[in-house]
Amino acid sequence: MVTNGIYKSCEHRAVVNSWKERFTIATFSGPEWNGSIGPAPSLVTPQTPALFKTIGVVDFYKGYLSHEHRASSFINNVLRIHNENIKG
Repeated sequence: MVTNGIYKSCEHRAVVNSWKERFTIATFSGPEWNGSIGPAPSLVTPQTPALFKTIGVVDFYKGYLSHEHRASSFINNVLRIHNENIKG
């Protein structure tokens, strides 16, 4: 969403290695709860219009973590702007 579809993410995948011990450190960073999430303004231009709606952080997490939506379906079915003139 933030990259307006320009950069695609991949799902995290850990590979088990029986010869070497694995060490993981979890770090988290996120937006302010009273902020909003949407395409970065610098990536929205007349040539690359917004592909996703901007939404409040609390509402984003409520939808993203809801039982009726799986994370990717919430982003693609609820937040994606469906416009025949936009590729993406």
